[in-house]
Amino acid sequence: MKPQALAIAGPTASGKTGLALAIAAHLQEKGGAEIISVDSALVFKGMDIGTAKPSAQELASVPHHLIDIRDPLNAYSAAEFAHDALACILDIRRRGKIPILVGGTMLYFKALMEGLNDMPGADALIRAVIQTEAEKSGWPAMHALLSQVDPLTAARLAPADSQRISRALEVFRISGKPLSSFHQINLVSTEPCNSNALQWVNVPLLSLEPKDRSWLHQRIEQRFDDMLLHGFLDEVKALRARGDLTPDLPAMRCVGYRQAWEALDGTLPMHELRDRGVFATRQLAKRQMTWLRSLPQRAVLEADGEVVLKQALKWVDQHMTAV
Repeated sequence: MKPQALAIAGPTASGKTGLALAIAAHLQEKGGAEIISVDSALVFKGMDIGTAKPSAQELASVPHHLIDIRDPLNAYSAAEFAHDALACILDIRRRGKIPILVGGTMLYFKALMEGLNDMPGADALIRAVIQTEAEKSGWPAMHALLSQVDPLTAARLAPADSQRISRALEVFRISGKPLSSFHQINLVSTEPCNSNALQWVNVPLLSLEPKDRSWLHQRIEQRFDDMLLHGFLDEVKALRARGDLTPDLPAMRCVGYRQAWEALDGTLPMHELRDRGVFATRQLAKRQMTWLRSLPQRAVLEADGEVVLKQALKWVDQHMTAV
């Protein structure tokens, strides 16, 4: 079957945005392209600097989707993304254009291309009970409790990670199943994909992976320095000034925002913000690379190579003969 979209993935700061814009410009003569963001931070409004959100000029040069669609107060799940991205793809294809999926949120890619099991939604009452227990016993004790019912999830969470511990216990108490069981690969796709509207095996994936790790580390450092220079702290101050956001919200736990919040709270020395932010971003990039390397079907492009754009456009043209 013909590919229904093109996908570009890669670790943070690997050059995905610039490459996607260049590819979209290249595809203008073939009817045009539109970009679908696969990024869990770009969905939030008012979070521009710390997410390296495309500039207004870049957003205007090519139609973009799934950016600035959520207030930071409201979470956005992988299942919601899969549903919304599928709708975007179908609409873009219907208008004779080519969808380009671009981003580094690997759970979003997984949800869209493989599907997710039907994880239970939030239950305010159960969550309140868990919070009350935590206030009495402490989160390390709740973490120990989690390790008894879901050792796989507990093993990857810090004892003080209140948000994720709470969610894991909530899922178990609602469903009787550990959260880790819902993260297992499900060979049956999500409901929209079961409609046979798309065959996700035919979405070619181009993976930007630097050969030299130090190249990526340098770009991460430069990006964080630029963020600080262009008002990142002021952006976080404005978010805090709203009064309705907390550091436990998914939006405020995004890399960089979490460290900035702690620095403004005084729990992290301000002079350590830069190094902590860079370190957290490096760890994110490492996790992204691990996920990408688990995908044998991807086409690897050296992000730090000398002819990145030329090779990428060649890859696009090869697949466009079938689109």
